[in-house]
Amino acid sequence: MTGKDTKRRQNAVAIAYGAGDAAPRVVAKGQGLVAEQIMRRASEAGVFVHESKELVQLLMGVDLDREIPPALYRAIAELLAWLYHIESAQKHGTPMSPPDPTPHLNLDDAANAGISNE
Repeated sequence: MTGKDTKRRQNAVAIAYGAGDAAPRVVAKGQGLVAEQIMRRASEAGVFVHESKELVQLLMGVDLDREIPPALYRAIAELLAWLYHIESAQKHGTPMSPPDPTPHLNLDDAANAGISNE
């Protein structure tokens, strides 16, 4: 995921969700050149990149190798469902009209959980 400014990407966060995980974890995050490296590695690995400035800002507040907080579960679940939809359609070669890729963020819940988007 990336936060994007009109000139260039400024922040990037990578999340991973394995079968044994209770929740997705933040596995990489950074700004500037580090963000560019995260993006390059994702692209090289064929990992889909979603841009959401608000979500990236919230995820930047999560420590590395920590699970995302419950306040972000819905937004991440919507994003993962959207990605599954895309991958499934591509795998079967079917045309698709993707659902809204913008996760619904409850910034009040995030703020109450101590997550800042600033």
